Amino acid sequence: MNTIEATLQSKRETAKQYVKKIYNATEQRNPHETEFLQAVKEIVDSLIPVLARQPQYMKSGILERLLEPEKVISFRVPWVDDQGNVQVNRGYRVQFNSALGPYKGGLRFHPSVNASIVKFLGFEQIFKNSLTGQPIGGGKGGSDFDPKGKSDMEIMRFCQSFMTELYQHIGPETDVPAGDTGVNAREIGYMFGQYKKLRGAFEAGVLTGKGLEYGGSLARKEATGYGLVYFVREMMKDNDLDFNGSNVIVSGSGNVSIYAMEKAMEFGAKVVACSDSNGCIYDENGINLDTVKELKEEDNERISAYAEKHPHAQYLEDCNEIWSIPCDIALPCATQNEIDGKTAETLLTNGVKVVGEGANMPSTIEAIDMYLDNTILFAPAKAANAGGVAVSALEMAQNSSKLMWSFEKVDARLQEIMKDIYQNSMQAASDYGTPGNLAAGANIAGFVKVADAMIEQGVI
Repeated sequence: MNTIEATLQSKRETAKQYVKKIYNATEQRNPHETEFLQAVKEIVDSLIPVLARQPQYMKSGILERLLEPEKVISFRVPWVDDQGNVQVNRGYRVQFNSALGPYKGGLRFHPSVNASIVKFLGFEQIFKNSLTGQPIGGGKGGSDFDPKGKSDMEIMRFCQSFMTELYQHIGPETDVPAGDTGVNAREIGYMFGQYKKLRGAFEAGVLTGKGLEYGGSLARKEATGYGLVYFVREMMKDNDLDFNGSNVIVSGSGNVSIYAMEKAMEFGAKVVACSDSNGCIYDENGINLDTVKELKEEDNERISAYAEKHPHAQYLEDCNEIWSIPCDIALPCATQNEIDGKTAETLLTNGVKVVGEGANMPSTIEAIDMYLDNTILFAPAKAANAGGVAVSALEMAQNSSKLMWSFEKVDARLQEIMKDIYQNSMQAASDYGTPGNLAAGANIAGFVKVADAMIEQGVI
């Protein structure tokens, strides 16, 4: 080993020990936050080559600051159900990093929501928002409230109570929440109305994902699913692959899944399976998307009803069985950690060539390692599902200018943004010695921009 190689090896070992020290300290401070620690480990391990080459990031304590949210807000949400009983849920907002702009990230209403979930989502959001190139920081929030099975009036009362506390902490130039799991246009509308009443002002830019009648953006509903497919298409182009003629499976059947299926079909793919939390459907002739939209967007039915309308389709009473269906392209769009190492092995055995993440962190670290070790094309969530927050930022721009753009204009900008994210992630991977590794490239590209802004703004 010559002197130059020895120096590089020494710098890398120093960076590796620094990352290990930082992760261990984070683990001790957050011992029960499994999802947050998983997200932290996946990101910081990939930053070792950056820290080795640019030690100023270690000297400036960037990771120490980046891993600690700027603010964590937790609050009680009391509301009255239709029987007159008082119910109490817990609300959260984690304002993680504002180096690039106001906090931006969705609100999730689901029984699984806790401090760990919200922190992992907020931490991922920092890098995702950075990758979009838009002036937005990272945040996330939500509640353990479950909208399923609730009446419209119950959901309205909950949303009003939730916003009665949250409104004190948000604003168009401070923190701009959006929707996520369990929070769609209905919930956003109820929260916006309460915010407007409490503020005594119409501040359209305080929430995104709004109805078109009061400041929403065309293409916002489609953005995450479309963006995922745009990103995966760029990745496939570079590897002489195409959606046209490919068999695709898409987990979930919410907005992200529906519009990922729609765009994949538009590009010539045959989508053969989708799911919800109860089970999955397999239709070898290709999923009838009109039926899925009717069931999920209009009738609020379970996906099992698809098989009743299409008797040739097969319904499997376990949503995880979707990953046993042979496919060329797998798009996990349901929830975190839905693909573990064993599931990834099943996908590989059945011939998968491409995995594109539409949900937040749907693959475990073991699954990701398996993709990379077996040269599966892998589009990581923080890059591939950034289309939703990208169009949310475009909604903010429209609100600021008091203009409404056409669907075509928003969609064109979305395609440009997703292409840029792909190219920047590929370039970062190449620059730091992991060519073709988009998981590392996306982390690095997102980190460098935020880290440089933090250094320029001083220790705050």
